Amino acid sequence: MANANLIQPDLDFVKELTVEGGGGESLKKCFQCATCSVVCNVTHTDRPFPRKEMVWAQWGLKDKLLGDPDVWLCHQCSDCTAYCPRGAKPGEVLGAIRKISIQNNSWPSAIGKLVASPSGLIPLLMVPIFIFGAVILGLGRLNHLEGPIVYEKLVPIPAVDAIFMTAALFAALSFFTGIKKFWKAMLDATGRESVRGSVVPAIIAALSEIIAHKRFDKCEVTSARASAHKLVFWGFAGLAVTTTWALVYLYGFHLESPYSLINPMKWLAFASMCSLLYGIYKVVSNRKDNAEKAGEGSYFDWLFIWLVVLVGATGAMSWGIRLLGIAPLAYLTYFTHLVLVFSLFAYAPFSKMAHMVYRTTAMVFAHHVDMEK
Repeated sequence: MANANLIQPDLDFVKELTVEGGGGESLKKCFQCATCSVVCNVTHTDRPFPRKEMVWAQWGLKDKLLGDPDVWLCHQCSDCTAYCPRGAKPGEVLGAIRKISIQNNSWPSAIGKLVASPSGLIPLLMVPIFIFGAVILGLGRLNHLEGPIVYEKLVPIPAVDAIFMTAALFAALSFFTGIKKFWKAMLDATGRESVRGSVVPAIIAALSEIIAHKRFDKCEVTSARASAHKLVFWGFAGLAVTTTWALVYLYGFHLESPYSLINPMKWLAFASMCSLLYGIYKVVSNRKDNAEKAGEGSYFDWLFIWLVVLVGATGAMSWGIRLLGIAPLAYLTYFTHLVLVFSLFAYAPFSKMAHMVYRTTAMVFAHHVDMEK
């Protein structure tokens, strides 16, 4: 008699996946016709998705899914969702699986649960509000805001840098812990103890895909997502360069803000801000236009989108209101901007922003496995 494999479904996982508002509510509509894998332009020829992931999800095979790199190779083009004859929305289901994967791998796990739930928003925002508020009140900065609007009067730049550096270190540690766990899960799922040889060629291949957004260009139903994501990507990249530039000015040349409007750093910041805001506008409009075919997305998706919107908007408003000379509103907007930027990056390992790290890791793993053959 052939050896039998005993399947042990995780029913709690299925319930979590299909809970109202989680993104995977349509899972049980799937009857395994494989239309999703046929129409997908980004799936791998030798291991097509998302059909197998839909089977595993229906069976409650949590460990297989959390160690499956193909869950992350899906770019949620929504071609599969648009052509599904049963309205099962495979793209949305895989998005829900990715959310659970982030929660499962994240550390501390309690923050992951807060980020995934609407009830967790206020507690999360209260952390940076308390931190920046304590600095402002502790240093008595509210009593020194007279005269020209200079944001350093509200929160000293060294304090801002210290807070954001601490947040960055926390995020880096959380990402390291999560990716280490995710890498082991992928090894276990493919029956490997380790990968053979150097992963450098796989890293180069993955990064070249990401920079060019090659997979997004293959999407059909939501084809405009490629240009929208490129704008957001390059907007973030430009603002990262701007931040580094400002640090060099401050700590390298001891040049304090505000800087002249004709300073090239200002123009790079302005261009990057415009790219980010227009890109996120395109993301939102694409989601709205394709909601019927591709699904509206979950709270987890929209939280990240609106956080980016508010970060870009408050950054632009801080600049514009300062030029208008409206001091109370300018300082309030700047304080709000600091809180939102902290939230965007400190909670990155637990939000949809983590996709860029987990998806990159999965792409590196998949490229390396293919190169081993």
